[in-house]
Amino acid sequence: MQNYLNMKILSIPENVAFARSTVGAFCAGADPSVEELNDVRTAVSEAVTNCIVHGYEGRKTEIIEITVKLLDEKAVIEISDRGVGIPDIPKALEPFFTTKPNEERSGMGFTIMQTFTDDLKVTSENDETKVVLTKTFKNTKNA
Repeated sequence: MQNYLNMKILSIPENVAFARSTVGAFCAGADPSVEELNDVRTAVSEAVTNCIVHGYEGRKTEIIEITVKLLDEKAVIEISDRGVGIPDIPKALEPFFTTKPNEERSGMGFTIMQTFTDDLKVTSENDETKVVLTKTFKNTKNA
């Protein structure tokens, strides 16, 4: 199966659940297991939350772009923002690192994304930060 989704949402907290549900519903077309689908939803929630909290620092009029490509049994999910950027990606990928230590932030967002996907790539250049999550659906009927 090959399919494609592209959407833009505002950087408001209410859209975390919307993005999670929409990407999950779209990926369901590849017939993943319930566990695999929950992994995707969790990783998407973390990525969109990072855009809102860290990328846009709570500004609610900014745009988050989400692209999902279903390629046979694999989902490639790109989530991007044009916020403040990530000056030190290796540091940001460290468990418990947060740029908001005075808030109730665990610094585990990227670690969670890595745990629930097969591959995570993070870039931050030319005023765009992009997280690419790849998940292979091993239990799909299409595999």
